[in-house]
Amino acid sequence: MKKNTWRLSLSGMLVFIVALSGCQMLFPPITYQETATKISYDISYGYQISITGKGLYEITYWCDTPQVLKRNPSYQLLYMDDYEIKTMFNNTLIHWNISGRDGKTFDLGVTASVEAASYLVADLNGKDALTLEEITQEYPEIRNQYTRLQANETIRFIDPDDPGIISIASMVFLNAQTNNSFALAKSLFSWLKRNIRYQTHPDEAAVRPAALTLQSKYGDCDDLSFLYISLCRALGIPARFIRGYLLTENANGAVTATAHAWVEVFVGGPDSHNGWIPIECACLSSSIDIDIHQNFGVESAFHLRLFIDDGSNESLATSLTGISYVIRDQSLTINLQSFAEIQNYKILESRKLIITDNNIRYYD
Repeated sequence: MKKNTWRLSLSGMLVFIVALSGCQMLFPPITYQETATKISYDISYGYQISITGKGLYEITYWCDTPQVLKRNPSYQLLYMDDYEIKTMFNNTLIHWNISGRDGKTFDLGVTASVEAASYLVADLNGKDALTLEEITQEYPEIRNQYTRLQANETIRFIDPDDPGIISIASMVFLNAQTNNSFALAKSLFSWLKRNIRYQTHPDEAAVRPAALTLQSKYGDCDDLSFLYISLCRALGIPARFIRGYLLTENANGAVTATAHAWVEVFVGGPDSHNGWIPIECACLSSSIDIDIHQNFGVESAFHLRLFIDDGSNESLATSLTGISYVIRDQSLTINLQSFAEIQNYKILESRKLIITDNNIRYYD
């Protein structure tokens, strides 16, 4: 054998041995750009009410209180009269019920100091997640609570019984060839990203039902979340709706908070938050792999929770309810302006997201 040929063959054998050994030398980790993984800030949110003229009025507002995954921040009320603190659907809300007369301007809402850290599920293979059968056997209450239809009198918002949604979910299930709840939820997420695009509809204020989003092939964060929840529930995977704020750092350095919605699915296992994993459906990447790495089983520090749906029609209705008023005198005018203001924003920690060749991820 010639010397050059021998060297080539030996090199090939070494590559083959390294591949069999499981070493990551041939497939270096994927490294994403460093981003803030722990932040602190002050937030004030709610409604400013401006009343002009003379007459009687009534104002009702259910205000959600802030939540983060590890420790809920303390908060203070912006208006200290005519309120009750209530626990509804496992959420704490401030209920203002104000009756008044003549012109006035005031703010309804809360202010809070928040410290938040990014959360991720390390193992993207889901090897410790439960199967569909295990969820049914071990967590029947969670399965029953979070796999049903949610609707009001006229609109089926989350609809696992819709024939089109069942058809898509069944197709994904057959192609995935697994009963692992994590793997199936990831496959449904991939289908959503390939087939339904994120697009707002500012001229259409109402949240769309899942079946309409499937038909139109686009939707905003609420719409995509409702459709994804419906797809998961059609396979028996418990899923629920999360409403809150998403913080964004603008080019000029200012940080803003925008009303937002995302999803949690229940897969059990130790590599989760009480069995639940967060999923961001309204991501804009052109790559399915990037979307999975950065948005499936990930909740960035820039997410602030306000309301976690409990799977009932009443809970969903409350999560979609804002502020309302009644005017007793037609000469009276009421102007409502929502606000969400961020101050004292600080980055406490920044790290890179690393994805190994065997689908394990971590911040470094």
